Formats: sequence, structure tokens, C-alpha cells
Amino acid sequence: MRILKILLVFFAVISLGYGQSDENPATWTYKVKKLSELEYELVFKGKIQEGWHVYSQYTAEGGSLPSEFTFERAGEDYELLGKTTESKTITEYSDIFEVEETFFKKEAIFTQRIRLLRADVNQIMVNLFYQICQEVCIPMDELFQISLDGSAFIMANKTLDQASIEASTALKLDLKNKELLDQNGLGGPNIRSNLWMIFGLGFLGGLIALLTPCVFPMIPLTVSFFTKQSHQKAKGIANAALYGFFIVLIYFLLSLPFHLFDSVDSQILNTIATNVWLNVFFFIIFVFFAFSFFGYYELTLPSSWANKMDQASQKVGGGLGIFFMALTLAIVSFSCTGPILGGLLGSTTLAEGDVATNLSAGMVGFGLALALPFALFALFPTWLNSLPKSGGWMTTVKVVLGFLELALAFKFLSNADLVGHWGILKREVFLGIWILLFLLLSLYLFGVFRFPHDGPGQKLSPMRRSFALMSVVFTLYLVLGLTGVMNLKLLSGFPPPDFYSLQKTETDCPLGLDCFKDFDKGVAFAKAENKPILLDFTGWACVNCRKMEENVWSQTAIYEMIKEEYVLISLYVDDRQKLPPGEQFDFKYESGRIKTIETIGQKWGTFQSVNFSAASQPYYVLLSPNLEILNQAVQYVDSEVYEARLKSGMSTYQLSMNQ
Repeated sequence: MRILKILLVFFAVISLGYGQSDENPATWTYKVKKLSELEYELVFKGKIQEGWHVYSQYTAEGGSLPSEFTFERAGEDYELLGKTTESKTITEYSDIFEVEETFFKKEAIFTQRIRLLRADVNQIMVNLFYQICQEVCIPMDELFQISLDGSAFIMANKTLDQASIEASTALKLDLKNKELLDQNGLGGPNIRSNLWMIFGLGFLGGLIALLTPCVFPMIPLTVSFFTKQSHQKAKGIANAALYGFFIVLIYFLLSLPFHLFDSVDSQILNTIATNVWLNVFFFIIFVFFAFSFFGYYELTLPSSWANKMDQASQKVGGGLGIFFMALTLAIVSFSCTGPILGGLLGSTTLAEGDVATNLSAGMVGFGLALALPFALFALFPTWLNSLPKSGGWMTTVKVVLGFLELALAFKFLSNADLVGHWGILKREVFLGIWILLFLLLSLYLFGVFRFPHDGPGQKLSPMRRSFALMSVVFTLYLVLGLTGVMNLKLLSGFPPPDFYSLQKTETDCPLGLDCFKDFDKGVAFAKAENKPILLDFTGWACVNCRKMEENVWSQTAIYEMIKEEYVLISLYVDDRQKLPPGEQFDFKYESGRIKTIETIGQKWGTFQSVNFSAASQPYYVLLSPNLEILNQAVQYVDSEVYEARLKSGMSTYQLSMNQ
């Protein structure tokens, strides 16, 4: 149980991100109370919309982000008397963070007493940084410009060093035709088709789980129980169908915390793709799962749980008893289903859309695949005779799953390597590891070696030989991709990009194209060459970016257009590499909040959000050298749409040149 809990907690924690909202769910006001000639009480009041909550300043460390006040010029113009006090809060235990979290609902009131250090001080600026959550968590800033005597506040520019002022100014573009950046025209993955894909993955995972030794033997036993215990055949079928329904319901319920926890944010993809240590944690978890499938240890929930559920099913009886029977199955089969569910959870992080919705779709698919046999065999009991007997083949299924878990583990380690610029898992190394894994899988299926939980050597079945041959073919496919004989389009987005290689390449840009990774240098080149700009907001660990480059950009017509007709500027928003000390600067938002830009990714991420009001990748904008928007921005689209957008942008640019 502890392992399952850790896994669920982990996947919820990584969903913390920075969402965006056009409307602030909290409205703030302030009051000033004069206590004496030099002492004042500042009261900050927030009205919070129904369903939302704001975290306290003193919520437990290790949980959600606390509210934080910054009193400008405190210690110079005035001093703080005591800590900032709060109105009544709510404290609840968070299963995600395993800490007591403290927050406000409906209303938040903060009070701070101050004493002026100079009698001529009349204006105070206070910045409140807080996190407001519902189904998403949004970090917000509120700048209070306070006049102590009630007169109009006269804004004084906060002093930034000259380098920061120049860098901040350069980061903001004077874009023309910005209205063309129609957010409704971005394109992107079809959410419905994406949900069906996740549902299909879950269903496939459920079918595989059926073939494991924890589940398969339960099918004839359970079906026989329902058909024999019921006096009427129809009653037995109905009970088996209800049993199947409860299986689906139980796995669906496992996804509910991702809908209910206020701190879950749908923007999980960018978070998981850009956090080095979360990817490393994924790697460790999947390696742990893999070796459990290899038979070196077994993941089990406490046996007392299964016993209690079984006893409850016998005592209660009826529909509720059947529910407890289904719950018993979920518990006793965890050693086989747990790692498969872990793979399903990992798959949702690599898919677009809301993580909770994706996970629910996958869990329903998984539960449905597990439940169908119980209903179908109850309806057609003679089919039980055609079921293969339990045996060593089920152990083989677990070992195959173990190798697949290891392959997926190295994908997450590759994400960490790309973002961290470690240079460990270059493309050749990554493919070499996969070749080794699937070669070992092939040898195992051919019976060359065995694992601890394998029985005595047996004659290889035709099915096992078929899967062994499939593994050999896939291994050869990887070898051909490694040697450059074949394009690994079937795996686009999984291996590191071509330019992340051990071999020295002429360019470190996608597909060997020429590109700029600095916006100003790219614009200067575009002006000199009199060419339009393809501005590419991308990420080192962005799966959909790799898919676009390897499946869309690689199309001959599109590739030639990008290469010959456009100047490509690729800006990596997840690059953790530090800027040189002389290029780091403070960026001041309109709210007055100041953000220190220390890394390349922070610079280009801020650049994207400030100028294009977007935060997702891939994100493509076509610009003229004079910074005119040529048409709508696009994201993850097919080659036909992308080619049409490139042609449209070029036509608009040529037309403007002729005018």
C-alpha cells in the first residue's frame, strides 16, 4: 500500500504548475487605520470566489506555495511591528504532500502594523504573491499602492540597475498585427481523439493484466462462483455483470483524487518535461517496477486488507458484497496490476490535455478490459473450456512487461539529461540501451536465459517464438535507426533529437537545419537576408516538439520551405543552463513584481509569455523582419495544416514587400 500511495502522491505533486487565467478569482482591497502620529495598521482584504481558496502565509513547508508579502522600503522609510496576522483559516491534511495545509475560503484578511521612521513618509508599496487554487493553481501578484493620508498615490518607478532596464526593454517587442495571434486558431491535438488514445492505452494495459498470474486464474473461479451460487442463470449473469461494473468503478475512483485535490493543475506536461529531478524519480520508480516483474521481489498490499474485504463480501451479501469482492480482486492482483498502472500514469504525463481527465479515461479503459471477461464468460460459460491453462506463459508476460518498463524508464532519464545538459544519454547511447534491452528480451523469449521466478525449461510455444521474432525485428529496426539507414519515425519524440549526438554535427538544430537560438541575432540575419522568420518556442524535453520536427518538418516540401525561405529561430524555454553573470537581469512586470532571470529557459519563457501571452510548446509564430505577425500562431498540427500556414505566411510577407 505504501508503494501505491507514494506513486499516487508523486503524480499529484508533479502536477503543480503555473496556470494562467484572464480573470482573477480573488478581489483585493486595503484599509489604513491611523493608530498614532507615526503608527498605522494596514488591513488587506481579499474576497475569494466560491470554490477557490488562497493559501496562508504559514501553510506547512513542503506543501502548496504560501502567501508572501513584500513591503517595499521596509527598514528604510518604516519598520514592521510584529508579523503579519491573518483572519480565520482552514487546516486540512493533504494526501498529496502529506502535510497539514492552511488556507482561506471566501475571504482572506491580513493585518500588519507599521511605524514610520520619518515623518515625511506618506506612500507605501506592498506586493502580495499568493497561490489561488480550484482545479488548477494560479500564482498571482497583487500590488498595493497605499497613500497613508488617503490622497492620490503618485507612482515612483522602482530603481533597477541600468543593465536590467536595458535587458527588460529588449525583451518586450513592438509587434505589429498582434491581433492575428488568434488563440482560437492555434490548432493542436484533438482533445477527444487524445482521450480515446489514453482510453485505448488503458484498455490495452487491462488486457495485458488479464494475462498475468495474479488475475488470469481468478476468471474461471469467479465466473463459476456466480453461476453456481445463483439459482437462476439470469441472476448469475447479472451478478457477474455487476461484479464487472464494480471493477470499472474501483479503477475510476482511483483517478478521482486528481480531480478533487485543489492543488492539481492541468498544465502537467510542461512541468514534467522541464523538471530534472522529477524525471529522475520517474526513472527510479519504473526501474523498481521492472525488477519486480523480473521476479526479484514482489509488490503486495497487506494481506489483512484482502482478508477483511473477503470477510465483508460474505457478511454483507447482495450488491454491496459483490462490490467488496471486486475490491478484493483489485487488492490481491496489485503485484501485477500496480506496475502496469504506473506505466499508464506515466503515459498521461506524455499526452496533451488535462491530466485528471486523461487519467480517468485510462483508468476506465483499464477497468473495462479487466471486467469484460467476467461478464462475457458468465454470459457464455462454455467459453471457459477454451481458456488456456495457467502456467509458465504468464510469467513470460510479466518479464516482457518488465523490459517495457525499463525502456520507458530510460525515456524519463533522457528527459532529465536533455534539460540538464548532462550529455550522458546522447542519441546513440539511448538507442544503444534500447537495442540491448530488446536484444535481451529476444534472447529471453528464445529461452537463452531465465529469471528467478521462471520454472524449469520448457519447449517454446509458437506464440512465444512469434513474440521473440517481433522483438528481433524491432531490435533490427533500432539498429538501422542508429546507423542512419532508417528514419525512426515510429519512435519520434522518444529518442533524443538527431542533433543531440556523440558525433560532431554542423549544427545543433533539428534535422540539420540552420537556426538561431538567440532572437536578436536571428532577426538581424533575417533583415540582412530579407527573409521572414519562423519563431519556434520549443523545449529540450518536449515530446510534441520532437514529433513536429521528425514527422512534420521532415516532409520534403516543409523542410525545403523552412531551409530556403525562412529564418528559423528556436528558443528553448526549458533550458536550465545559466546565463553568463553579465547577462542575468531583473525583469519587472506591470504588476510591479520583479523576477530575476538567471537561465536561458527563464529568459525565453518570459519572452514568450510577455509578447505572445502563451506558455505552451511547441508554439510557432511567423514574423517579418520588422516584427509584423504574418498569420495565426500554430502549435501541434498535421503536416497539411503546417504547410498551408507556412505558404500563407510567405504570401503575406511577399505581398507586404510589394506594397
